[in-house]
Amino acid sequence: MPTAEKERTIEQAREWYSKSVGVVFADYRGLSNKEIQKVRAELRKKGGELHVIKNTLFRRAVGDEVVDSLPTEYHNGTTAFAFIFEDEAGCAKTLLDFAKSSKKLVVKGGFFSGRSFSQKDVEALSELPPRDVLISQVIGAVAAPLSSLVSTVEALYADPIRTIGAVADKVAEGDTAA
Repeated sequence: MPTAEKERTIEQAREWYSKSVGVVFADYRGLSNKEIQKVRAELRKKGGELHVIKNTLFRRAVGDEVVDSLPTEYHNGTTAFAFIFEDEAGCAKTLLDFAKSSKKLVVKGGFFSGRSFSQKDVEALSELPPRDVLISQVIGAVAAPLSSLVSTVEALYADPIRTIGAVADKVAEGDTAA
């Protein structure tokens, strides 16, 4: 039977998980408290939170369905759980950049949209452009053909009007050949 403190931790982890769009698992062995605080601050700017929770409490919080779909090395050993609330690519990039600079933090993998991500998948995710850039690229791809269509349709009805206007100008000048 878990203690009251463990129950609170399980409830808090369950809340973080339910609000998150994904979780990244990292081995934090060898990081100082100051380095962990630095990672947390950088991750918070991108819309994520890094928490160190006992693996058994994490397993209870997320449930058997999630745990069964994850490789056991993701939630075994010294594991920090990065709950991603916004900007998945930005948070993954923040964690991987810190891992490269510190050489102590090791990203094990992730879990997004009901799917397990390997370390390489998390690296690929981190290379994606930010969400707002992706949205603007999609809008640009949709808008380009539409603006071309508008220009074509405008030319179809504008050319006869310009021709009639030119003929009217010549008639007004007194040119009877028009």
